[in-house]
Amino acid sequence: MPFINVKTSVKASEEIKTSIENKLTESISLLPGKTSNYFMCAVEDNISFMFHGDKENTAFVEVKIFGKSTREAYETLTSRICDILEEELAVSPDYCYVKFEEVENWGFNRFMF
Repeated sequence: MPFINVKTSVKASEEIKTSIENKLTESISLLPGKTSNYFMCAVEDNISFMFHGDKENTAFVEVKIFGKSTREAYETLTSRICDILEEELAVSPDYCYVKFEEVENWGFNRFMF
């Protein structure tokens, strides 16, 4: 049940968005017990951001998971997310925040996990 939402100031083609989504799908398994089976992601581009007092290529990424994981796993995934966004969008890692949220209640297909 992981969900990753990428918001970026960079205008991205559909091809680049799909590439990011595919790479994030592959990367979710860096969190123990998480697979691509129920993984969902979104890439929102061309958003106005100001960070460090300027308008460089910037990204804010939200990662929501059902249950908990470890700080070490979050750090590993953060590194991978930063790599992906640097490769695909030229977002420097120091212009990227990654927020993790552990969710206790998660519904799907008319029931609760």
